[in-house]
Amino acid sequence: MLIMPNRHRLNRIRQQCPKWSGGRPAKTDQAMRDRICQIARCCPRNLGWPFSVWSLSKLSEVLRTNQIADLSRETLRRILKAGGVSWQATKTWKASNDPEFTTKMARVLDLYDHPPTEGRVVCVDEFGPLNLQPRAGRGWFPRRRPARLRATYHRTQGVRHMFGALDLATGQLYYRIRDRKRWMEFLAFLKPLRARWPGEKLYLICDNYSVHKRREVRQWCETNAVELVFLPTYSSWLNRIECEFAALRYFALNGTDHRSHGEQDAAIGTYVRWRNQHAGPIRDFAVNSKIRHPDYLPNVA
Repeated sequence: MLIMPNRHRLNRIRQQCPKWSGGRPAKTDQAMRDRICQIARCCPRNLGWPFSVWSLSKLSEVLRTNQIADLSRETLRRILKAGGVSWQATKTWKASNDPEFTTKMARVLDLYDHPPTEGRVVCVDEFGPLNLQPRAGRGWFPRRRPARLRATYHRTQGVRHMFGALDLATGQLYYRIRDRKRWMEFLAFLKPLRARWPGEKLYLICDNYSVHKRREVRQWCETNAVELVFLPTYSSWLNRIECEFAALRYFALNGTDHRSHGEQDAAIGTYVRWRNQHAGPIRDFAVNSKIRHPDYLPNVA
């Protein structure tokens, strides 16, 4: 008869003086988590393991084998995420070997930052080759039901090439699509550009493609108030038109399967017209970028 009253009294005492508990002790402290992130950033081969990349399963096994920590894959994922370590694709980087890299880059950046009042800065380049093939892309589809593109076994309709010019003063993109990209086609592309802005000197920023340095092209430029400003070798990223080509490929070509060059050319033209309707002056190239530092070296990726 006394058991229940005593139990109620004991419960009341416990409620008045609770003893809080945080559950199981944490398996890892901050030092351990920092060490795990450091191991994940290392190449496994450098640590004596016979593979070149970590997976969560392999990393968990290595930590367990070396008695560092016994963690699940999900716990590892959370630790890496909290430590700023994420799964990313590796990319190649070709550094410039141009002995005049600094001088040429400074010249290009100066034209971007301070366009001459008596002239116009225009970025030119080639885009392509434009062959006919199903192009992979991304889009919004029902879950697990992406669009499928056909495979090709023979591509018999040849390729085309696009010449592009970006006017930094207005942001307008001009282009021509031709079957070949010899110096004759390049020079034929420059002449309408020259006629578009009479009375202004043109500063054409271009890469070191041999067509751009052809003697006939240079002679025509000298007699028509056109200055060719060449980029450092392997430095196409300095050409502002490359950003526009990337957008053109993404929005006009990726995910398509054009069956004729006419159809593909029309798709490019439709996108360029839409883009030019929304274009504006282009300024502020690579602001606060490391390439703006006086001690920047081209071999530092």
